[in-house]
Amino acid sequence: MISLFSTEQIRNADKYAIEQLKIPGIVLMENASLSVYNSIRNNMQSLDSTSVIGIISGKGNNGGDAFAVARHFINNGFIVKIIFVGKRNELKGDAQINFNILTKLIPKAQNSELIFYKSKQDLNKLKNCDIIIDGFLGTGTKGEVREPFKGIIEYVNKLESIKVAIDLPSGLSLETATASTILDADLTVTLADYKTGLFYGKGYEFAGKIEKGSIGIGTEYFDTLNVTEYLIEPEDALLGLPQKKKVSHKYSNGKVLAIAGSGKYPGAASLLVNSLSQVGTGATLLAFPKSVRNLISNNIGETVFASYNDNGKEYLTEENINELDAELKWADVVAIGSGLGREEATIEAVASIIKKHKNKKMVIDADAIFAIGKLGISKFNLKNKVLTPHHAEFAQLIGIATEQLQTNLLHYGKEFAKKTKSTLVLKGAPTIIFLPNGDAIINSTGNVGMAKFGSGDVLTGVIAGLIAQSNKMENAVIAGVYIHSLSADLLLKQETEFGITAIKIEENLPHAIRFLRNSII
Repeated sequence: MISLFSTEQIRNADKYAIEQLKIPGIVLMENASLSVYNSIRNNMQSLDSTSVIGIISGKGNNGGDAFAVARHFINNGFIVKIIFVGKRNELKGDAQINFNILTKLIPKAQNSELIFYKSKQDLNKLKNCDIIIDGFLGTGTKGEVREPFKGIIEYVNKLESIKVAIDLPSGLSLETATASTILDADLTVTLADYKTGLFYGKGYEFAGKIEKGSIGIGTEYFDTLNVTEYLIEPEDALLGLPQKKKVSHKYSNGKVLAIAGSGKYPGAASLLVNSLSQVGTGATLLAFPKSVRNLISNNIGETVFASYNDNGKEYLTEENINELDAELKWADVVAIGSGLGREEATIEAVASIIKKHKNKKMVIDADAIFAIGKLGISKFNLKNKVLTPHHAEFAQLIGIATEQLQTNLLHYGKEFAKKTKSTLVLKGAPTIIFLPNGDAIINSTGNVGMAKFGSGDVLTGVIAGLIAQSNKMENAVIAGVYIHSLSADLLLKQETEFGITAIKIEENLPHAIRFLRNSII
């Protein structure tokens, strides 16, 4: 897994470099600026001496990096239009040094300009720029952006130029990955190491492609840090795939009981159980209302029915629990919730099953999550349980508004997983896995085409199937989340995000597994 670091940890990297390694700050800034320059040139190879580079700089170290980047472009024959948002007497230290160098260089550079920002009219200088480099608000940003910065960001976002952010997009509050006004970058060159806030929330939305830039201190400092946030790599997903033995049989390849579907939502059950078989599950039973069994009997492949007598109600009730007792004991994993509905009787039945089988591994989704939230989390033992809510479901589960959840997503997710000793798979863009030990693991695959009905049901099946075949729940969950989204990503090679459906994701799972294996070996 790729380690992700907090803003404070990254700031302390500068302190470590200066105090322990005795590297002057101006050298760190020079290393950073060269890293940004090289990253831009590598990603935008069409740039040449006729290209016009726009740069917006502030008064802090982020602005100092921008001044130095401007110098590198000028020295390599580019026309640079740099707008400084601040006052000259506000500059200090290394930023001031690079500013002073730039003021002497600009008069010798034909057509390049240094503009002191006074009004939005000054921003017209950026209209014909091929790229615009953002270096005016740094990691100290918290809360909402004020003027003139808000107006500058809004103006730049309307321009068609390629936009590159130095360290982070201006306006983003890195600690919580929140803000309402953020520069929409195509590329972010994050300095020193990867910062958590760039990979979820508003960071994920606005940072574009993320590359790591260097300040020239190596990895020794970062190797000593306590890390609780990570990004999934392909190797992590491969680790969670079960190893099939030559002597394996259907029951040794995992036994899953899916308690899913109802007369109102039959499709959820078929998506779930078909996903189980696509990830190698050996034996699957589907608990489904007997009166409407015909609704999906032709759509569940090799799955065996464990029909319960619903007396024509078309949904699960507490009266059916005893009918499923043997199947519940038989299963290695129970997948429960998808498409069950929210009838009062169903809520009570779900609650009884989860309470009675507290030691059973379960993947709890959708309507089963609703049932837990309605009756109260404190009434359930969620150890050995994986919960897979989307943001609105999770907010409802813990009793807060969705808007409040977004203000500190990692905090709420970590707190829930640690308190309940459960594994939380918080579905979204991106999906984040929260482990009972307090770690947060951010998925690195997935695309907007997955935002369709049924996608979550497929994920429930993938996770349940891999857990049933594995002794390590954590590895199986990581693999399930990654492969589910990888399947959707691979579909983009054949079609657009508009045509991706849950069924296509499910049917493409074997291809995703093969692709993953081939990419690692």
